[in-house]
Amino acid sequence: MYSDHVNRADFKKLALTRLDDAKVLLKNRRYSAAYYVAGYVVECSLKACLAKKTQRYQFPPDAKKVRQRYYTHELQILAEECGLLKEIEKGDAKLQAYWNTIRDWNEESRYNPGVGKRAKDFLLAIEDPAEGVLQCIKHYW
Repeated sequence: MYSDHVNRADFKKLALTRLDDAKVLLKNRRYSAAYYVAGYVVECSLKACLAKKTQRYQFPPDAKKVRQRYYTHELQILAEECGLLKEIEKGDAKLQAYWNTIRDWNEESRYNPGVGKRAKDFLLAIEDPAEGVLQCIKHYW
């Protein structure tokens, strides 16, 4: 469970910290761990967007139904909840391709060492300064 004190700024900071962590892991050939941690970059970024929609930028909201969808680690659901999925779908082809690279990440990836081979592509999809997923999300967080 999240603390009652987690807010939008916390999620933004966590996202950027996890990006740094993932890059260090990738540089040190810890591919599976880099992939896993990179997923949290997107998750925390999307949760910053969700927090922006709540009163005083707190997380999570009070409504129990909404809380269940906000507590997920599924990027597709989080992107849908904050309205970002529609923006991605009508965005350019490169952004859509990047989203397709990362959208299926989940917490269970830590149990599958084979996903680490995709870590480099995953990080590129997140941090491309021109059309990366994080750049898109930052417009809404």
